[in-house]
Amino acid sequence: MKFTLSWLKDYLDTDASLEEILDKLTIIGLEVEEVIDNAAALKDFTVAYVEEAEQHPDADRLRVCKVNTGKEVLQIVCGAPNARPGIKVVLAQNGSVIPTNGMVLKPTKIRGVESNGMMCSEREMGLSDEHDGIMELPEDAPIGEPFAPLLGLDDPVIDIAITPNRGDALGVYGVARDLAGAGIGTLKEKTPKDVTGSFDSPINVTLKEEGDNPICPIFTGVYVKGVKNGPSPDWLQARLRAIGLRPINALVDITNYITYDRGRPLHVYDADKLTGDIHVRLAKPGETMKALDGKDYEIADGEDICAIADDKGLVGFGGIMGGEETGSSNETTNVLIECAWFDPILTARAGRALGIQSDARYRFERTCDPAFVIPGQHAAVEMVLELCGGEPSKMVVAGKAPVEDKIITFPLSEVKRLVGLEVPDIEIKTVLQRLGFWLSGKGEEVKVAVPTFRPDIHGKADIVEEVARIVGVDRVPNTPLPRLHSVTKPPLTERQKRIRNARRQLAARGMVEAVTWSFTEKSLAELFGGGKPELALTNPISSDLSDMRPSLLPGLLQAAQRNVDRGFNDLALFEVGQIFLGDQPDEQFTHATGIRRGAVQVIGSGRHWRDPADVADVYDIRADALAVLEAMGLDSSKLQIVAGGPDWYHPGRSGKIQLGPKNVIGSFGELHPKVLDELKVDGLVCAFEITIEAVPAPKKKATKRPALVLSDLQPVRRDFAFVVSTDVTAATILKAANSADKKMIAGVNLFDLYDGDRMEEGKKSVAFEVTLQPKDKTLTDEDIEALSNRIIESVTKATGGELRG
Repeated sequence: MKFTLSWLKDYLDTDASLEEILDKLTIIGLEVEEVIDNAAALKDFTVAYVEEAEQHPDADRLRVCKVNTGKEVLQIVCGAPNARPGIKVVLAQNGSVIPTNGMVLKPTKIRGVESNGMMCSEREMGLSDEHDGIMELPEDAPIGEPFAPLLGLDDPVIDIAITPNRGDALGVYGVARDLAGAGIGTLKEKTPKDVTGSFDSPINVTLKEEGDNPICPIFTGVYVKGVKNGPSPDWLQARLRAIGLRPINALVDITNYITYDRGRPLHVYDADKLTGDIHVRLAKPGETMKALDGKDYEIADGEDICAIADDKGLVGFGGIMGGEETGSSNETTNVLIECAWFDPILTARAGRALGIQSDARYRFERTCDPAFVIPGQHAAVEMVLELCGGEPSKMVVAGKAPVEDKIITFPLSEVKRLVGLEVPDIEIKTVLQRLGFWLSGKGEEVKVAVPTFRPDIHGKADIVEEVARIVGVDRVPNTPLPRLHSVTKPPLTERQKRIRNARRQLAARGMVEAVTWSFTEKSLAELFGGGKPELALTNPISSDLSDMRPSLLPGLLQAAQRNVDRGFNDLALFEVGQIFLGDQPDEQFTHATGIRRGAVQVIGSGRHWRDPADVADVYDIRADALAVLEAMGLDSSKLQIVAGGPDWYHPGRSGKIQLGPKNVIGSFGELHPKVLDELKVDGLVCAFEITIEAVPAPKKKATKRPALVLSDLQPVRRDFAFVVSTDVTAATILKAANSADKKMIAGVNLFDLYDGDRMEEGKKSVAFEVTLQPKDKTLTDEDIEALSNRIIESVTKATGGELRG
């Protein structure tokens, strides 16, 4: 939101300096983003007079001009079509810096003719995009003087950031009201005068309700005949240029001015180009219109777009933009002025569907004051009559403004209770009244009526917020926290610790953290088990981010492919974030997910003659998953690894990590080729997913640390080899061997697997080492033999295999 300092003072009577105003704006929540001081940037650009303009001897489009600077006459070669004798122009002499491109002017020759300086266009001065010719100044402009003060460009331009709930601050009047509430000055209340028409409007308006809510609750129109359109006054053009708007003609400039002045968007139709009456309805699929931005738009199926139409067809998109065919021009003599109120949600949705950004849409989707529709119409008609003349009709009013009385019972003590501010009751009341609230009642509790231009105020806390931002949070007293006499508990919850440990562990294993969108495309959501109707976004920011993600994998895989497209083929990415399986709290989970692609290992990646990295496979990604669980406090030796997994994994190269069949903690494996094709991801990718909430809580630590158990007896190791069916897993064999004597067996380690052509079909050989750790006495040969027999018996019973000879 941009405005000039003098414009602000039209509504604010203040002696405060610019710095004081800027500081106060930021304090009250209207953060100042930039202050543009054109006076300093344009001080070297002066008024000059073109005495002669002759054809260049060697160029058809160039003229050699004699330009009087007030001190001397310079020769300047100019290619502007309007360079001619008798006009006053903006002159940049040698040594000047052009604001828009930083070019430093110096003497030069153009086609053999010496040129000193430049006559500037509006675009070169940074005033607009106009560059078809040089700027022409008024005839009474004094030669040799700086041109900026003549056009009001020496007025500082203030640019403030507006939060989405503050539609009332999208007009200079609203900003002045906030500053007056903060004590910077007094608000000059200017209510538009009622303009009485002398005849009935020949153009009527009809509203069509769609569903439960009208798409346009109120639409007003005033027909003005006999207007004389043309350039707007210099003061109006100067203000529009200062905020970056290009003056077009008086009628259009009036609507733009009131949009910024009072936060009230308007539109002016050339009444002679309208056919019949105005109809406000939903646009029909297939309807087309060329808008004022020069682009053609067609309504698609399922788009709820408020259409302004005449008997012939579309003439505007309600709250967004008018049509080019019925727009005003310099030849316009009869106009219809529109002032209406459009639903914010419908306007935002329609603007996004059409892809149109406009000042009107920006304000309507943040909610304009519904009570200012008719006063806004009066303001526009009054300004049109003043600048363009004409005779107005009686106002046509269709519908009713959606104004509701909102009264809140407000205990004044809420300010102290909620924000800790010690504010006298009289000051609270004064602040609210200056901001436009109406108060009644005496004592500690008052009734507060919310003004129509503040639809964001719903309850007591909102009123407290208004008081706090105006009074200033710098008045909140500094209160030290009480000194505690005991050791505080750890600030992090168990879940927070797990998330932090998971991130650290994965980063330590050479993976790079990514942060992806919490939304994904519907087809991809369905691919990973999501896509439920309740998880579809009502108002998505784009069509490919339409559903809440059921997995972190789509975002990670797309990020990986973007890297591959740029030549980074070896990748290890991870993310810890939320996934959504439903719209209930117990259907939202935290996942730790990682992917590996290409030659990337824990110790390095890529090709190297001395230590080349292998291509990541299922075992690498399983190690990542188990490392995460170890970091969360689980003993990986007690976890069960079961073949299989979700449908997006390769069925023969994936597994589940579980603590029993009912508690699946995670999954890992190669991603299915069809899934990768759907995502347009190249190459083989391995991934894992861990559900942090599924990890059981650690047992409470014992009050006494258990004694360290060590044995000074020599461990004994024995090797076993079994022939088993190929469908018997190694985990089954190791578990059976370990269960033979849990006290004596300290470890079981698989070291060989053979299923070559020397084996019987359907069989394989599995060899493992068992470590026996005696604690009380040295093992005799008989003890070792008995324990070995128990191991053989246990494995044979569990697998149906036999000891290999």
